Amino acid sequence: MKQVVPGSITGVTESLAASVLEHRFGTGEPYTLGVEEEYMLLHPTSFDLVQHIEMVLDAIQGDELADRLNAELMQSVLEIATPVCRTAGDVMRELATLRGYVRDVARGQDLRVGAAGTHPFSLFERQRITAKDRYHALIDQLQYVARRELIFGMHIHVAVDDPDKAIQVVNGLLPHLAPLLALSASSPFWRGEPTGLASSRQIVFSAFPRSGPPPRFRDYADYAAVVGQLERTGCIADYTHIWWDIRPHPKWGTIEVRICDAVTRLEDAVAIAAYCQSLVKQLSESYDEGKEIPSYHRILTSENKWLAARYGLDAPVMDLAKGHRIRIPVAKLVRRTLRELEPHARELGSERELEGITALLERGNSAERQLRVFNANRDIVEVVRAIADATETLPADAVAAAG
Repeated sequence: MKQVVPGSITGVTESLAASVLEHRFGTGEPYTLGVEEEYMLLHPTSFDLVQHIEMVLDAIQGDELADRLNAELMQSVLEIATPVCRTAGDVMRELATLRGYVRDVARGQDLRVGAAGTHPFSLFERQRITAKDRYHALIDQLQYVARRELIFGMHIHVAVDDPDKAIQVVNGLLPHLAPLLALSASSPFWRGEPTGLASSRQIVFSAFPRSGPPPRFRDYADYAAVVGQLERTGCIADYTHIWWDIRPHPKWGTIEVRICDAVTRLEDAVAIAAYCQSLVKQLSESYDEGKEIPSYHRILTSENKWLAARYGLDAPVMDLAKGHRIRIPVAKLVRRTLRELEPHARELGSERELEGITALLERGNSAERQLRVFNANRDIVEVVRAIADATETLPADAVAAAG
């Protein structure tokens, strides 16, 4: 009798278990990084969203960095992607280059750019859909759910050298959803109103099918069998239409962490990337050593995620690892995890960037900063101006590293 991971959705037929999903796990160096960020295209004085992605992409044709910039679902969104990076320091250099490039290109088109999980006051009804077959098919399939998806995220890829290991590392990352969301939370506003949430983006995106925390799979074959059934029955075109908070990405041989809001400050984005890289290394080595990777019921990890979306860095989360009957501040949980991750970050050459998590905890996340600006004079436009200013301001050492 086969042993099944508690909570696994194994139970698909044996014929489905034979499904093959090609992958590239193990074809490159483990723990390499890639980061994708989604930016808002903003009017320079009203700070409302503008539908100018095609104008921006036309302006950069032939540029060296042009292939790093892409359109997204809505024409007011610009996505960037770094090349493969070995260390978080490399991520700092590449993101500084790309943010500086995007800022300068935008200014050349009389635009501003900003990074946050939601635009504080723009309305999704006023956004135009990008003219790509994939996006029109998505709107046709999901209707209102997709049309209101005026949100912005940061995705972090970390390479893993074995497909079964990747599945177990994804399982092991589930308790870290709440800390990652709390660190990145940057969407306290929706449609011009403070929502009382640190991450409104999470609530908007939760309406998508195949979103939220992934189920726990037994191994790669278990995962491939489920993806195979969804594809064969026409529910999805391919596995990229599964939008979990964390997912395996077979095409790149990575684990993709998708839980994070778009992060306003460059230093914070890089620190979170270093945190994810160190977590993946820690869990991968536990797997290699035959250690048990802690696993918790989905209800518990989902509850902690909700608390992080609601309260951000002030979230009183369950201490699942310790099993205490009391809740603890998520910031305390992050500090404890940092101590565990420091030797891994040192071996990765990302120790300095991981220290940025401590600085983030001390000054607060973007959601807190946005609310401070708003509460000073109740000016929602000033909030977006502050987002743009912080997004476009690059630390001197990052600029120097970018050359």
